[in-house]
Amino acid sequence: FINFVGGSHGRRLAELFESAFAVMLRMTAWVISLAPIGVCAFMIYATATQGVDVFATLARYMVTVFLALLFHAVVILPLLVLVVARRSPLGFLKNMSPALLTAFSTASSNATLPLTISCVENRAGISNRTSSFVLPLGATINMDGTALYEVVAVLFIAQAMPGVDLTFLQQVTVAFTALIASVGAAGIPHAGLVMMAIVLQAVGLPVESQGIIIAVDRVLDMCRTSVNVWSDSCGCAVIDRLNNESVVEA
Repeated sequence: FINFVGGSHGRRLAELFESAFAVMLRMTAWVISLAPIGVCAFMIYATATQGVDVFATLARYMVTVFLALLFHAVVILPLLVLVVARRSPLGFLKNMSPALLTAFSTASSNATLPLTISCVENRAGISNRTSSFVLPLGATINMDGTALYEVVAVLFIAQAMPGVDLTFLQQVTVAFTALIASVGAAGIPHAGLVMMAIVLQAVGLPVESQGIIIAVDRVLDMCRTSVNVWSDSCGCAVIDRLNNESVVEA
């Protein structure tokens, strides 16, 4: 509607939003620049209170997240492609490899979206009618890897904190809240850490406790973003198959 109004009013409003965006971008960059200092301080605190064994625990946490993401990516999603979409999982993976590699390197499903659409349409042969609807929607709300990561991360934080013992009901709350929070996560690097604050507060854990995992979050962010994009692509293949079948029946 700013474009519809046009003229001096439209121009002033457009400049206002552009200026606000520039300010928020600079503020975000400033906060990110302080993150290494905060992470270093938190790691010193964790080492002083829990000893150097915390790093071995952190390594086991990384392996747990990686194995869970790997199982979802090479077992669950390929089964959907094979059984529901009726495609070869290996062939579809080969078609989507440029997008998956880009997702891994950028850790952003939004930045990968144009290449994902290109791979789905030009390499996998899925119609633009399906991809133009499913993929942008999936890049926003379909965050399999992020949901899985947040559950493991919050449970790890709870175990790492002395005196904290989550009940079974609280663990179910963590899983449900992580699923809901992942829907609202932005498709940008480290967005999962922001939404994790909601999950931590849901079970009474301090938000600042996630500082212990920030040091290794970048590597895990790359892995879970690849799973997110792979999941969106598999969902696109499934929807395209079901859509084609409904057209034939009609």
